[in-house]
Amino acid sequence: MENLLSKIHNPTDVRKLPENQLPQLAKEVRDFIIDIVSKKEGHLGASLGVVELTIALHYVFNTPEDLLVWDVGHQAYGHKILTERRTVFYTNRALNGISGFPKRSESIYDAFGVGHSSTSISAALGMALASQLKGDTDKQHIAVIGDASIASGMAFEGLNHAGVTDANLLVVLNDNAIGIDPSIGALKNYLTAVKEGKNPKQNNIIKSLNFDYSGPIDGHDLPKLVSELNRLKNVKGPKFLHVITTKGKGLQLAEEDQVKYHAPGKFDAATGKIHPKEESHLPPKFQDVFGYTLVELAQQNEKIIGITPAMPSGSSMKYMMEAFPKRAFDVGIAEQHAVTLSAGMATQGMVVFCNIYSTFLQRAYDQLIHDVALQNLPVIFCLDRSGFVGEDGATHHGVFDIAYLNCIPNMILAAPLDEIELRNLMFTASEGLEHPIAIRYPRGRGENTNWQQPFEKISIGKSKMLQKGSKVAVVSTGTIGTNVTKAFAQLENKSLFSHYHFPFIKPLDSACIDQIINTHEVMITLEDGVIKGGFGAQINSIVALQNKKISIINLGIPDTFIEQGTVLEQQQFCNIDVLSLLELFNTLSHD
Repeated sequence: MENLLSKIHNPTDVRKLPENQLPQLAKEVRDFIIDIVSKKEGHLGASLGVVELTIALHYVFNTPEDLLVWDVGHQAYGHKILTERRTVFYTNRALNGISGFPKRSESIYDAFGVGHSSTSISAALGMALASQLKGDTDKQHIAVIGDASIASGMAFEGLNHAGVTDANLLVVLNDNAIGIDPSIGALKNYLTAVKEGKNPKQNNIIKSLNFDYSGPIDGHDLPKLVSELNRLKNVKGPKFLHVITTKGKGLQLAEEDQVKYHAPGKFDAATGKIHPKEESHLPPKFQDVFGYTLVELAQQNEKIIGITPAMPSGSSMKYMMEAFPKRAFDVGIAEQHAVTLSAGMATQGMVVFCNIYSTFLQRAYDQLIHDVALQNLPVIFCLDRSGFVGEDGATHHGVFDIAYLNCIPNMILAAPLDEIELRNLMFTASEGLEHPIAIRYPRGRGENTNWQQPFEKISIGKSKMLQKGSKVAVVSTGTIGTNVTKAFAQLENKSLFSHYHFPFIKPLDSACIDQIINTHEVMITLEDGVIKGGFGAQINSIVALQNKKISIINLGIPDTFIEQGTVLEQQQFCNIDVLSLLELFNTLSHD
């Protein structure tokens, strides 16, 4: 049988195919995704689930003139393969390669850059209204959104606005009952009832928002998809197509374990079996240290509550949910709600651990300020994935949290050096604080195999001297400080160098900074966050007030978005990896 995919360079080539060849193209696209991702890793299940939908959309609509917006972008691998990136798809998520998410600067077919959820409806509506104002009434605008993402407040805001316009907008609901973890909530239950035919047609939440609703239809039936999309293309105003798909479609193990195969790592392309990793001798991931510690603390304190917005597996809140199901809540993709829900519980004396990825807390900044900090409620924010996150790239790095939290009154901001300190910070916070606290920690593993030690209370706002020297003081916060320790291990003239670890960025140990200023010639600040407005900038302001002659070097993330690659490659770009630090230290020791 002739290979079709090898001759497909862009959607124009797809549209030249007879419709009866589209199922064969779908199989080839699916096999291609499996082959590449099995070797290079990436987001597998979501992209496998929308292969037919992807082909049908590009077959029916005149992309890129018609504008196609993917929500989140986990599911856009097929889209990338069909839009002039098949030959470079092996570079997906790699340094200098293509992004794992749609990106406007990468392709004219990526109408909108995504990586966070629930933006597609608002963006596509904005495009549709702009087209209307320009008199381009024939242009089509399509938003593809999942059932987990559409439950988010922003998606409802977009639907609510779109319903009172006559914009040429098509919202395609990709309903597979799962995001990264299984979807939750009343809307999910409603959609399930619709799929099972249990809801009367007049009880339709989408129709009540003034959308022309159709479906649900089988999202793996290409003739039905093509037929319905062709019909909807000629319907005026806001339209809504409900499509039922299976995440991981075409790879049996991915269909059976959809959580594990969301991003499974390397696996056997033929069988789907994930290649085992030698992890038994390694320390747990920081997220698991958080999860295990939270359960341990909850066993001792019945007022402890766990909250996460749709990340029970990724944040390891799942351990609390398993141990104390009535005291742990997955609220879905709803970061704003998660923060204010936490605030509400805190007013009633609950000890609330709100676990959110650093990059996603950005989505709840107003709630953080207005509902938590302004009222000085002692919510405990645990910010997973702080610092660099590697292959997910610029949309997911947790590098802004120090800068955006540092300026908020009443906030305590902490960054542990290792797993033991993370546990002790959680313990200290659970014992009762007068202010809210954010504890930031990275993706991946630390290096401490002896992490599960008895709890010790930590003094808020105090730093630690890890090494005493005479000339250069390295002042670090968080786990990036381990790079300093490793560089020192290879340094010949160690006696010239001091190392201070600051578990607390706010309140800052200003007395320690004063002492460093008076006893050293050079101070190096080190953080895995942005330099502007960050940890080093705060220290600079103290030094400026002292009017002392000390040279300062600020190391961290420069004023640019850092693209995909490994964490090491990203650290190297910013000169905060071990070898870059060693080179700097050697230079200073000879000056």
